[in-house]
Amino acid sequence: MAKEETIAFEGLVTELLPDARYRVQLDNGHIVIAYTSGKMKKNRIKTLAGDRVTVEMSPYDLDKARLVFRHKDERAGPGPGPARPTFRRR
Repeated sequence: MAKEETIAFEGLVTELLPDARYRVQLDNGHIVIAYTSGKMKKNRIKTLAGDRVTVEMSPYDLDKARLVFRHKDERAGPGPGPARPTFRRR
């Protein structure tokens, strides 16, 4: 196994921790501490408790992970946006 290889898992954010860290329960039942990846910080993607996420882990330390993707909520569809006022030109 090469040094750069990572293992990807899906899970659920259960708790927000200080220093922009999260407690994530993986689908296989394990609980890990995850931090937000640089691309998610750069694009200002916010993660809340209850979000489905994908994490990457090193095979050397299976207690820490990097949060790389937040899945969109299937229940919440694109609803009507805020009402825009209509202006009449004279």
